[in-house]
Amino acid sequence: MNAHAPSTPGTAALITGATAGIGAEFARQLAEQGHRVVLVARDAGRLAAMAAELENRYGAAAETIAADLTEDAGVAAVVARLTDPARPVEILVNNAGIGLLKSFEDNDIADEKKHLRLHVETAMELTHAALQGMLARQSGRIINVASVAAFLPRGSYSAAKAWLLSFSRSANLVYKTRGVQVTAVCPGFTHTEFHDRMGMDKTVAPRWMWLDARQVVSEGLADNAKGKAVSIPSRRYKVLTAVTRVLPARLVAGPPRRAK
Repeated sequence: MNAHAPSTPGTAALITGATAGIGAEFARQLAEQGHRVVLVARDAGRLAAMAAELENRYGAAAETIAADLTEDAGVAAVVARLTDPARPVEILVNNAGIGLLKSFEDNDIADEKKHLRLHVETAMELTHAALQGMLARQSGRIINVASVAAFLPRGSYSAAKAWLLSFSRSANLVYKTRGVQVTAVCPGFTHTEFHDRMGMDKTVAPRWMWLDARQVVSEGLADNAKGKAVSIPSRRYKVLTAVTRVLPARLVAGPPRRAK
């Protein structure tokens, strides 16, 4: 496959965190493009509802895997699916994520370790698993959902997303010539359940900074199909991330987050 060509419709796409927000939107848009989808999330009931929605709306074949990706058994179940030679996965979307509201010193270290496990170790393990078949076929696409936080000095969330950004850049450089395109999608504030679940006061960000998940996913898929290592959805965030590279760290760190 040409390194810059989109995958053939009808191939399988596996999406983690697929029942809400950006992950659900990836599932919808990939199903609409004609891909078979493998949905991964913790809640079996929400997975079944999402699969039914995709089958009814788009006629897409939808498979579900109920798994907690902060635990070894959950990760192993998804690795087994990604490495099944009889059912190749052409597109992997590492989207599952959690947020921690408090400052690092106030968080329970067990929560911090779970946070790091999901954003870094799990994404790394699933990417490694998916690459085995993709490189053998010389065809595949991997999207790692990072964040504009990767460009900011804002605690362990920014640090984890910065790792994912750097890893994606390196992987795309190494593997694009072998038929596998890897992209870090770096959205800013996006209207999803993510901030509600972590208890964030959404008024800390002005209205103009909020994005729609459909735009984030549409731009991310398009940039990945073009072979771009980094996708920053919307012109406003492209400008903002460019500015962060020249401003002092104390200015771009932003205001402290506060609970509702």
